Order: sequence, then C-alpha cells, then structure tokens
Amino acid sequence: MKKGNRMDDLISIAEAARLRGVTPSAIRDLIERQRLDVEVVGGRRFVLRSQVLTFKPEVGGRGRKAAK
Repeated sequence: MKKGNRMDDLISIAEAARLRGVTPSAIRDLIERQRLDVEVVGGRRFVLRSQVLTFKPEVGGRGRKAAK
C-alpha cells in the first residue's frame, strides 16, 4: 500500500469503536492483543479503517448453556 493511501486509511480509536459498535476500550484491547495494527502519528494512536472493517472476531469461549 502506498504511504499516501495508508495515511488516508488511518482513523482514531474512537472512530473505530463507532464503526464496530463497541467501546474504545474494546479497540484498545484488540490493539494490545495485536489483533489490530496501530500507527502512532504525533503521539496519537490510529488504526487502519480497512482493518477495522474487515476484522473477524475469534470464535471461542465456553459456548451457550444447554436448555433443559
């Protein structure tokens, strides 16, 4: 990806959260777990809009409780 295009693709963590319908802390958690890449510009952290839109959550956990 060209540098100019990559910069155009950067969005704030708050905007990423709005796009995904989650909290900013959920986006920060994905960054910490290295599920989303982060770019630091002028001391602020940004993520790639394209990555946020194509992100697929991991399927896991304990599953649902069986109905009785």
